[in-house]
Amino acid sequence: MSVRLNYVAGAFVDSTGRLEDVNPSDTREVVDTFAVADKALTDQAVEAAASAFPAWSRTSPETRADILDTVGNEILARKAELGALLSREEGKILAEGIGEVVRAGRLFKFFAGEALRLSGEKGASVRPGVDVEITREPEGVVGLITPWNFPIAIPAWKIAPALAYGNTVVFKPAEIVPACGWAIADMLARAGIPEGVFNLVVGPGSVVGQALVESSKVRAVSFTGSVATGRRIGAACFESGKKVQLEMGGKNPLVVLDDADLPTAVEVAVNGAYFSTGQRCTASSRLLVQSGIHDRFVAAVTERLKALKVGHALAPDTQMGPVVSAEQLKQDMDYMRIGSEEGAHLAFGGEVLEREAPGHYLAPALFTEATNAMRISREEIFGPVACVIRVADYEEALAIANDTPFGLSAGICTTSLKHATHFKRNAAAGMVMVNLATAGVDYHVPFGGRKGSSYGPREQGSYAREFYTTVKTAYTLA
Repeated sequence: MSVRLNYVAGAFVDSTGRLEDVNPSDTREVVDTFAVADKALTDQAVEAAASAFPAWSRTSPETRADILDTVGNEILARKAELGALLSREEGKILAEGIGEVVRAGRLFKFFAGEALRLSGEKGASVRPGVDVEITREPEGVVGLITPWNFPIAIPAWKIAPALAYGNTVVFKPAEIVPACGWAIADMLARAGIPEGVFNLVVGPGSVVGQALVESSKVRAVSFTGSVATGRRIGAACFESGKKVQLEMGGKNPLVVLDDADLPTAVEVAVNGAYFSTGQRCTASSRLLVQSGIHDRFVAAVTERLKALKVGHALAPDTQMGPVVSAEQLKQDMDYMRIGSEEGAHLAFGGEVLEREAPGHYLAPALFTEATNAMRISREEIFGPVACVIRVADYEEALAIANDTPFGLSAGICTTSLKHATHFKRNAAAGMVMVNLATAGVDYHVPFGGRKGSSYGPREQGSYAREFYTTVKTAYTLA
Protein backbone atom coordinates (compact mmCIF):
# COMPACT_ATOMS: atom_id res chain seq x y z
CA MET A 1 0.00 0.00 0.00
CA SER A 2 1.27 3.45 -0.90
CA VAL A 3 2.01 5.97 1.85
CA ARG A 4 0.16 9.29 1.92
CA LEU A 5 2.68 12.06 2.53
CA ASN A 6 2.53 15.37 4.35
CA TYR A 7 2.07 18.47 2.18
CA VAL A 8 4.62 21.18 2.96
CA ALA A 9 5.80 24.17 0.89
CA GLY A 10 3.96 23.02 -2.22
CA ALA A 11 5.26 19.44 -2.22
CA PHE A 12 4.30 16.08 -0.75
CA VAL A 13 7.04 15.30 1.76
CA ASP A 14 7.97 11.99 3.38
CA SER A 15 9.01 11.41 6.97
CA THR A 16 10.24 8.42 8.94
CA GLY A 17 7.13 7.73 11.02
CA ARG A 18 4.11 5.75 9.81
CA LEU A 19 0.47 5.75 10.90
CA GLU A 20 -2.29 3.32 9.89
CA ASP A 21 -5.85 4.59 9.42
CA VAL A 22 -7.98 1.63 10.59
CA ASN A 23 -11.63 1.03 9.68
CA PRO A 24 -13.71 0.88 12.91
CA SER A 25 -16.35 -1.19 11.12
CA ASP A 26 -13.76 -3.86 10.28
CA THR A 27 -10.50 -3.51 12.18
CA ARG A 28 -8.81 -5.93 9.78
CA GLU A 29 -8.90 -3.21 7.10
CA VAL A 30 -6.31 -0.46 6.90
CA VAL A 31 -7.92 2.41 5.01
CA ASP A 32 -4.54 3.96 4.22
CA THR A 33 -1.06 4.53 5.63
CA PHE A 34 0.26 8.03 6.35
CA ALA A 35 3.65 9.58 6.92
CA VAL A 36 3.83 11.08 10.41
CA ALA A 37 5.27 14.57 10.79
CA ASP A 38 7.66 15.46 13.60
CA LYS A 39 8.39 18.86 15.14
CA ALA A 40 11.05 19.68 12.55
CA LEU A 41 8.67 19.09 9.63
CA THR A 42 5.92 21.06 11.39
CA ASP A 43 8.33 23.96 11.84
CA GLN A 44 9.18 23.75 8.13
CA ALA A 45 5.47 23.99 7.33
CA VAL A 46 5.15 27.08 9.53
CA GLU A 47 8.19 28.68 7.84
CA ALA A 48 6.68 27.96 4.42
CA ALA A 49 3.37 29.51 5.47
CA ALA A 50 5.10 32.58 6.88
CA SER A 51 7.10 33.06 3.68
CA ALA A 52 3.98 32.71 1.53
CA PHE A 53 1.82 35.08 3.57
CA PRO A 54 2.89 38.49 2.16
CA ALA A 55 2.06 37.56 -1.42
CA TRP A 56 -1.07 35.52 -0.65
CA SER A 57 -2.54 38.21 1.60
CA ARG A 58 -2.38 40.65 -1.31
CA THR A 59 -3.66 38.25 -3.94
CA SER A 60 -6.81 39.26 -5.80
CA PRO A 61 -9.89 38.01 -3.94
CA GLU A 62 -11.04 36.55 -7.25
CA THR A 63 -7.96 34.31 -7.30
CA ARG A 64 -8.75 33.03 -3.82
CA ALA A 65 -12.41 32.60 -4.73
CA ASP A 66 -11.59 30.60 -7.86
CA ILE A 67 -9.36 28.16 -5.97
CA LEU A 68 -11.92 27.59 -3.22
CA ASP A 69 -14.75 27.21 -5.72
CA THR A 70 -12.72 24.66 -7.69
CA VAL A 71 -12.18 22.59 -4.58
CA GLY A 72 -15.84 22.90 -3.59
CA ASN A 73 -16.94 21.68 -7.01
CA GLU A 74 -14.59 18.69 -6.90
CA ILE A 75 -15.76 17.71 -3.42
CA LEU A 76 -19.38 17.76 -4.59
CA ALA A 77 -18.56 15.83 -7.77
CA ARG A 78 -16.81 13.13 -5.70
CA LYS A 79 -19.40 12.99 -2.89
CA ALA A 80 -20.08 9.25 -3.21
CA GLU A 81 -16.37 8.34 -3.26
CA LEU A 82 -15.38 10.72 -0.45
CA GLY A 83 -18.47 9.79 1.58
CA ALA A 84 -17.45 6.13 1.47
CA LEU A 85 -13.89 7.08 2.46
CA LEU A 86 -15.23 9.08 5.41
CA SER A 87 -17.47 6.22 6.52
CA ARG A 88 -14.60 3.76 6.31
CA GLU A 89 -12.25 5.81 8.47
CA GLU A 90 -14.70 7.34 10.99
CA GLY A 91 -17.62 4.90 11.14
CA LYS A 92 -20.56 7.12 10.13
CA ILE A 93 -23.14 5.32 8.01
CA LEU A 94 -22.77 6.02 4.30
CA ALA A 95 -25.71 8.44 4.07
CA GLU A 96 -24.20 10.52 6.87
CA GLY A 97 -20.75 10.33 5.28
CA ILE A 98 -22.05 11.59 1.96
CA GLY A 99 -24.07 14.29 3.72
CA GLU A 100 -20.97 15.53 5.52
CA VAL A 101 -19.00 15.60 2.27
CA VAL A 102 -21.73 17.68 0.61
CA ARG A 103 -21.59 20.08 3.54
CA ALA A 104 -17.81 20.41 3.09
CA GLY A 105 -18.25 21.18 -0.59
CA ARG A 106 -20.87 23.81 0.16
CA LEU A 107 -18.59 25.37 2.77
CA PHE A 108 -15.79 25.82 0.24
CA LYS A 109 -18.19 27.37 -2.26
CA PHE A 110 -19.74 29.65 0.38
CA PHE A 111 -16.35 31.01 1.40
CA ALA A 112 -15.36 31.41 -2.23
CA GLY A 113 -18.16 33.97 -2.28
CA GLU A 114 -17.06 35.47 1.04
CA ALA A 115 -13.63 36.20 -0.42
CA LEU A 116 -15.38 38.60 -2.79
CA ARG A 117 -17.81 40.01 -0.22
CA LEU A 118 -15.32 41.27 2.36
CA SER A 119 -15.85 45.01 2.72
CA GLY A 120 -14.88 47.96 4.91
CA GLU A 121 -16.20 51.33 6.00
CA LYS A 122 -15.34 54.93 5.29
CA GLY A 123 -16.53 57.91 7.25
CA ALA A 124 -15.70 61.31 8.59
CA SER A 125 -13.59 61.88 11.66
CA VAL A 126 -14.76 64.07 14.50
CA ARG A 127 -11.83 66.26 13.43
CA PRO A 128 -12.62 68.48 10.43
CA GLY A 129 -10.82 67.58 7.23
CA VAL A 130 -9.91 64.03 8.31
CA ASP A 131 -11.23 60.83 6.69
CA VAL A 132 -11.44 57.48 8.47
CA GLU A 133 -11.23 54.07 6.83
CA ILE A 134 -11.97 50.80 8.64
CA THR A 135 -10.73 47.70 6.84
CA ARG A 136 -10.16 44.03 7.62
CA GLU A 137 -6.83 42.30 7.02
CA PRO A 138 -5.78 38.66 7.42
CA GLU A 139 -4.09 37.61 10.66
CA GLY A 140 -1.14 35.75 9.13
CA VAL A 141 -0.17 32.11 9.65
CA VAL A 142 -3.09 30.18 11.15
CA GLY A 143 -2.77 26.79 12.82
CA LEU A 144 -5.86 24.59 12.41
CA ILE A 145 -6.36 21.55 14.65
CA THR A 146 -9.43 19.41 13.96
CA PRO A 147 -11.14 16.44 15.69
CA TRP A 148 -11.99 12.96 14.45
CA ASN A 149 -15.80 13.09 14.54
CA PHE A 150 -16.26 15.29 11.44
CA PRO A 151 -13.15 14.52 9.37
CA ILE A 152 -14.07 16.64 6.35
CA ALA A 153 -16.71 19.18 7.45
CA ILE A 154 -14.78 20.71 10.34
CA PRO A 155 -11.53 20.97 8.33
CA ALA A 156 -13.58 22.63 5.57
CA TRP A 157 -15.16 25.20 7.86
CA LYS A 158 -11.72 26.18 9.16
CA ILE A 159 -9.57 25.91 6.01
CA ALA A 160 -11.96 27.65 3.61
CA PRO A 161 -12.43 30.91 5.58
CA ALA A 162 -8.76 31.02 6.58
CA LEU A 163 -7.75 30.99 2.91
CA ALA A 164 -10.66 33.15 1.72
CA TYR A 165 -9.59 36.03 3.95
CA GLY A 166 -5.93 35.84 2.91
CA ASN A 167 -4.30 33.83 5.70
CA THR A 168 -1.85 31.00 5.17
CA VAL A 169 -2.53 27.66 6.85
CA VAL A 170 -0.84 24.81 8.66
CA PHE A 171 -3.47 22.12 9.15
CA LYS A 172 -3.30 19.18 11.57
CA PRO A 173 -6.14 16.66 11.19
CA ALA A 174 -6.94 14.16 13.94
CA GLU A 175 -4.40 11.37 13.56
CA ILE A 176 -6.98 8.57 13.70
CA VAL A 177 -8.89 9.96 10.67
CA PRO A 178 -6.39 11.69 8.35
CA ALA A 179 -7.67 10.43 4.99
CA CYS A 180 -10.32 13.10 4.35
CA GLY A 181 -7.92 15.85 5.42
CA TRP A 182 -5.31 14.48 3.01
CA ALA A 183 -7.93 14.50 0.24
CA ILE A 184 -8.50 18.23 0.84
CA ALA A 185 -4.75 18.86 0.60
CA ASP A 186 -4.59 16.92 -2.66
CA MET A 187 -7.48 18.91 -4.13
CA LEU A 188 -6.03 22.25 -3.08
CA ALA A 189 -2.68 21.31 -4.60
CA ARG A 190 -4.29 20.44 -7.92
CA ALA A 191 -6.48 23.57 -7.78
CA GLY A 192 -3.31 25.66 -7.91
CA ILE A 193 -2.83 26.84 -4.35
CA PRO A 194 0.53 28.70 -4.31
CA GLU A 195 3.54 27.14 -2.59
CA GLY A 196 3.42 27.41 1.19
CA VAL A 197 -0.09 28.88 1.39
CA PHE A 198 -1.60 25.60 2.60
CA ASN A 199 0.31 22.91 4.48
CA LEU A 200 -0.81 19.55 5.90
CA VAL A 201 1.04 17.86 8.77
CA VAL A 202 -0.26 14.55 10.16
CA GLY A 203 0.74 13.51 13.65
CA PRO A 204 -0.09 13.51 17.35
CA GLY A 205 -1.23 16.64 19.09
CA SER A 206 1.57 16.34 21.63
CA VAL A 207 4.08 16.86 18.81
CA VAL A 208 2.46 18.59 15.83
CA GLY A 209 -0.22 20.50 17.73
CA GLN A 210 2.26 21.57 20.38
CA ALA A 211 4.67 22.87 17.74
CA LEU A 212 1.91 24.99 16.21
CA VAL A 213 0.90 26.44 19.55
CA GLU A 214 4.49 27.21 20.52
CA SER A 215 5.65 28.72 17.22
CA SER A 216 6.17 32.47 17.33
CA LYS A 217 5.26 32.67 13.62
CA VAL A 218 1.76 31.23 14.09
CA ARG A 219 -0.49 34.20 14.79
CA ALA A 220 -3.78 32.37 15.43
CA VAL A 221 -4.90 28.86 16.39
CA SER A 222 -8.36 27.37 15.81
CA PHE A 223 -8.98 24.15 17.74
CA THR A 224 -11.92 21.77 18.01
CA GLY A 225 -11.62 18.93 20.51
CA SER A 226 -11.70 18.07 24.19
CA VAL A 227 -12.14 20.54 27.02
CA ALA A 228 -8.85 19.60 28.69
CA THR A 229 -6.80 20.03 25.52
CA GLY A 230 -8.63 23.20 24.56
CA ARG A 231 -7.90 24.82 27.89
CA ARG A 232 -4.21 24.00 27.62
CA ILE A 233 -4.10 25.44 24.10
CA GLY A 234 -6.01 28.54 25.21
CA ALA A 235 -3.64 29.19 28.11
CA ALA A 236 -0.57 28.72 25.90
CA CYS A 237 -1.93 31.02 23.20
CA PHE A 238 -2.77 33.70 25.76
CA GLU A 239 0.76 33.47 27.14
CA SER A 240 2.29 34.04 23.70
CA GLY A 241 -0.26 36.60 22.50
CA LYS A 242 -1.88 34.42 19.84
CA LYS A 243 -5.47 34.78 18.80
CA VAL A 244 -7.35 31.59 19.73
CA GLN A 245 -10.68 30.00 18.86
CA LEU A 246 -11.85 26.94 20.81
CA GLU A 247 -14.78 24.55 20.32
CA MET A 248 -14.79 22.04 23.18
CA GLY A 249 -18.01 20.07 23.32
CA GLY A 250 -21.30 20.03 25.13
CA LYS A 251 -23.77 18.27 27.39
CA ASN A 252 -26.82 19.31 25.48
CA PRO A 253 -30.35 19.20 26.91
CA LEU A 254 -33.49 18.28 25.03
CA VAL A 255 -36.61 19.31 26.93
CA VAL A 256 -39.76 17.29 26.22
CA LEU A 257 -42.92 18.87 27.62
CA ASP A 258 -46.24 17.15 28.26
CA ASP A 259 -47.82 18.94 25.29
CA ALA A 260 -45.18 17.69 22.82
CA ASP A 261 -46.19 15.60 19.83
CA LEU A 262 -44.89 12.21 20.99
CA PRO A 263 -43.74 10.79 17.60
CA THR A 264 -41.93 14.04 16.84
CA ALA A 265 -40.25 14.10 20.25
CA VAL A 266 -39.10 10.47 19.91
CA GLU A 267 -37.56 11.03 16.47
CA VAL A 268 -35.93 14.28 17.60
CA ALA A 269 -34.42 12.55 20.63
CA VAL A 270 -33.20 9.46 18.78
CA ASN A 271 -31.73 11.55 15.97
CA GLY A 272 -30.00 13.94 18.33
CA ALA A 273 -28.71 11.36 20.79
CA TYR A 274 -27.80 8.38 18.62
CA PHE A 275 -27.27 9.29 14.97
CA SER A 276 -23.58 9.50 14.03
CA THR A 277 -23.18 7.04 16.94
CA GLY A 278 -23.74 9.93 19.33
CA GLN A 279 -20.27 11.22 18.49
CA ARG A 280 -21.30 14.83 17.97
CA CYS A 281 -20.58 17.73 20.30
CA THR A 282 -24.18 18.83 19.66
CA ALA A 283 -25.70 15.44 20.62
CA SER A 284 -28.77 15.38 22.91
CA SER A 285 -27.18 13.61 25.85
CA ARG A 286 -29.64 14.88 28.51
CA LEU A 287 -33.35 14.26 27.92
CA LEU A 288 -35.38 16.39 30.36
CA VAL A 289 -38.87 14.91 30.22
CA GLN A 290 -41.96 16.24 31.98
CA SER A 291 -43.75 13.77 34.26
CA GLY A 292 -46.99 13.57 32.30
CA ILE A 293 -45.31 12.27 29.14
CA HIS A 294 -42.28 10.62 30.77
CA ASP A 295 -43.36 6.96 30.80
CA ARG A 296 -44.81 7.02 27.27
CA PHE A 297 -41.73 8.79 25.96
CA VAL A 298 -39.31 6.30 27.57
CA ALA A 299 -41.32 3.35 26.28
CA ALA A 300 -41.46 4.77 22.76
CA VAL A 301 -37.74 5.63 22.67
CA THR A 302 -36.89 2.14 23.94
CA GLU A 303 -38.94 0.53 21.17
CA ARG A 304 -37.28 2.80 18.62
CA LEU A 305 -33.82 1.81 19.89
CA LYS A 306 -34.71 -1.88 19.76
CA ALA A 307 -35.40 -1.47 16.05
CA LEU A 308 -32.22 0.56 15.36
CA LYS A 309 -29.87 -1.49 13.19
CA VAL A 310 -26.25 -1.26 14.36
CA GLY A 311 -23.67 -2.53 11.89
CA HIS A 312 -20.98 -1.90 9.29
CA ALA A 313 -21.02 1.73 8.19
CA LEU A 314 -21.23 0.82 4.49
CA ALA A 315 -24.03 -1.75 4.83
CA PRO A 316 -27.19 -0.34 3.21
CA ASP A 317 -29.48 -1.31 6.12
CA THR A 318 -27.24 0.07 8.90
CA GLN A 319 -28.73 2.96 10.87
CA MET A 320 -25.91 3.43 13.38
CA GLY A 321 -22.26 2.61 12.77
CA PRO A 322 -19.48 1.64 15.18
CA VAL A 323 -17.72 3.75 17.78
CA VAL A 324 -14.63 5.31 16.21
CA SER A 325 -11.92 3.44 18.15
CA ALA A 326 -11.18 0.91 20.88
CA GLU A 327 -10.15 3.77 23.18
CA GLN A 328 -13.45 5.57 22.68
CA LEU A 329 -15.39 2.34 23.17
CA LYS A 330 -13.63 1.80 26.49
CA GLN A 331 -14.56 5.32 27.57
CA ASP A 332 -18.20 4.67 26.67
CA MET A 333 -18.21 1.40 28.63
CA ASP A 334 -16.63 3.13 31.64
CA TYR A 335 -19.60 5.50 31.69
CA MET A 336 -22.01 2.54 31.59
CA ARG A 337 -20.46 1.39 34.84
CA ILE A 338 -20.36 4.89 36.31
CA GLY A 339 -24.03 5.53 35.52
CA SER A 340 -25.14 2.29 37.14
CA GLU A 341 -22.97 2.90 40.20
CA GLU A 342 -24.46 6.38 40.57
CA GLY A 343 -27.97 4.90 40.74
CA ALA A 344 -29.26 5.50 37.23
CA HIS A 345 -31.20 2.64 35.60
CA LEU A 346 -29.83 1.29 32.32
CA ALA A 347 -33.19 0.88 30.61
CA PHE A 348 -31.79 -0.29 27.29
CA GLY A 349 -28.55 -1.16 25.52
CA GLY A 350 -25.04 -0.28 26.56
CA GLU A 351 -23.48 -3.63 25.69
CA VAL A 352 -20.69 -4.39 23.21
CA LEU A 353 -22.08 -6.07 20.11
CA GLU A 354 -20.56 -8.80 17.95
CA ARG A 355 -20.94 -8.48 14.21
CA GLU A 356 -19.69 -10.44 11.21
CA ALA A 357 -16.62 -8.21 10.95
CA PRO A 358 -14.56 -7.28 14.02
CA GLY A 359 -15.34 -3.69 14.96
CA HIS A 360 -16.14 -1.30 17.79
CA TYR A 361 -19.89 -1.91 18.00
CA LEU A 362 -21.99 -0.66 20.90
CA ALA A 363 -25.74 -0.93 21.44
CA PRO A 364 -27.31 2.52 21.93
CA ALA A 365 -27.75 3.11 25.65
CA LEU A 366 -30.63 4.79 27.48
CA PHE A 367 -30.39 5.60 31.19
CA THR A 368 -33.50 6.51 33.18
CA GLU A 369 -33.95 7.68 36.78
CA ALA A 370 -30.96 9.98 36.32
CA THR A 371 -30.38 13.23 38.17
CA ASN A 372 -28.53 16.26 36.94
CA ALA A 373 -25.89 15.82 39.65
CA MET A 374 -24.67 12.49 38.23
CA ARG A 375 -21.47 12.35 36.21
CA ILE A 376 -23.35 10.85 33.26
CA SER A 377 -25.44 14.05 33.27
CA ARG A 378 -22.53 16.47 33.61
CA GLU A 379 -19.59 15.00 31.68
CA GLU A 380 -19.42 14.61 27.92
CA ILE A 381 -19.44 10.89 27.13
CA PHE A 382 -19.22 11.30 23.34
CA GLY A 383 -20.99 8.09 22.45
CA PRO A 384 -24.48 6.68 21.82
CA VAL A 385 -25.58 7.30 25.41
CA ALA A 386 -28.44 9.45 26.70
CA CYS A 387 -29.89 9.88 30.18
CA VAL A 388 -33.49 10.75 30.99
CA ILE A 389 -34.14 13.20 33.83
CA ARG A 390 -37.76 13.52 35.00
CA VAL A 391 -38.96 17.11 35.54
CA ALA A 392 -42.18 18.45 37.04
CA ASP A 393 -42.75 21.43 34.76
CA TYR A 394 -41.23 23.81 32.24
CA GLU A 395 -39.58 25.97 34.88
CA GLU A 396 -37.70 23.02 36.37
CA ALA A 397 -36.72 21.82 32.90
CA LEU A 398 -35.25 25.21 31.98
CA ALA A 399 -33.32 25.42 35.25
CA ILE A 400 -31.81 21.95 34.77
CA ALA A 401 -31.12 22.60 31.08
CA ASN A 402 -29.00 25.61 32.06
CA ASP A 403 -27.36 23.87 35.03
CA THR A 404 -24.30 22.62 33.15
CA PRO A 405 -20.72 23.78 32.59
CA PHE A 406 -21.43 23.63 28.85
CA GLY A 407 -23.62 25.75 26.59
CA LEU A 408 -23.40 24.61 23.00
CA SER A 409 -26.87 23.50 21.88
CA ALA A 410 -30.27 23.11 23.55
CA GLY A 411 -33.61 21.87 22.28
CA ILE A 412 -37.26 21.74 23.24
CA CYS A 413 -40.17 19.66 21.99
CA THR A 414 -43.47 21.42 22.61
CA THR A 415 -46.60 22.64 20.83
CA SER A 416 -46.72 25.73 23.07
CA LEU A 417 -45.65 28.93 21.34
CA LYS A 418 -45.28 30.52 24.78
CA HIS A 419 -42.79 27.92 26.02
CA ALA A 420 -40.93 27.71 22.70
CA THR A 421 -40.47 31.48 22.61
CA HIS A 422 -39.37 31.67 26.24
CA PHE A 423 -36.92 28.79 25.79
CA LYS A 424 -35.30 30.37 22.74
CA ARG A 425 -34.69 33.52 24.74
CA ASN A 426 -33.62 31.94 28.03
CA ALA A 427 -31.71 28.76 27.16
CA ALA A 428 -28.05 29.43 28.01
CA ALA A 429 -26.71 27.96 24.78
CA GLY A 430 -25.22 29.27 21.58
CA MET A 431 -27.75 27.38 19.44
CA VAL A 432 -31.39 26.56 20.24
CA MET A 433 -33.70 24.12 18.43
CA VAL A 434 -37.50 23.89 18.63
CA ASN A 435 -38.95 20.50 17.65
CA LEU A 436 -35.64 19.71 15.94
CA ALA A 437 -32.64 17.64 17.00
CA THR A 438 -29.94 19.54 18.89
CA ALA A 439 -27.45 18.14 16.36
CA GLY A 440 -27.70 19.43 12.81
CA VAL A 441 -26.79 22.96 11.73
CA ASP A 442 -26.55 24.90 8.47
CA TYR A 443 -23.20 25.83 6.93
CA HIS A 444 -23.98 29.51 6.24
CA VAL A 445 -24.82 30.61 9.80
CA PRO A 446 -22.64 30.94 12.92
CA PHE A 447 -21.74 27.85 14.98
CA GLY A 448 -20.63 27.98 18.60
CA GLY A 449 -21.66 28.01 22.23
CA ARG A 450 -21.22 29.54 25.64
CA LYS A 451 -19.47 28.71 28.90
CA GLY A 452 -17.17 25.68 28.63
CA SER A 453 -18.28 24.82 25.10
CA SER A 454 -16.64 27.63 23.15
CA TYR A 455 -14.14 30.44 23.43
CA GLY A 456 -13.51 33.17 20.91
CA PRO A 457 -15.42 34.24 17.79
CA ARG A 458 -18.00 31.98 16.14
CA GLU A 459 -17.22 29.60 13.31
CA GLN A 460 -19.01 29.40 9.93
CA GLY A 461 -20.99 31.97 7.99
CA SER A 462 -19.98 35.58 7.62
CA TYR A 463 -19.13 35.60 11.35
CA ALA A 464 -15.99 33.59 10.56
CA ARG A 465 -14.30 36.84 9.52
CA GLU A 466 -14.15 37.87 13.19
CA PHE A 467 -11.50 35.24 13.86
CA TYR A 468 -9.65 35.10 10.54
CA THR A 469 -9.25 38.85 10.10
CA THR A 470 -8.16 41.79 12.21
CA VAL A 471 -9.58 45.30 12.00
CA LYS A 472 -7.43 48.26 10.94
CA THR A 473 -8.45 51.91 11.35
CA ALA A 474 -6.64 54.40 9.09
CA TYR A 475 -6.83 58.22 9.19
CA THR A 476 -6.09 60.56 6.26
CA LEU A 477 -5.83 64.31 6.27
CA ALA A 478 -7.97 65.37 3.32
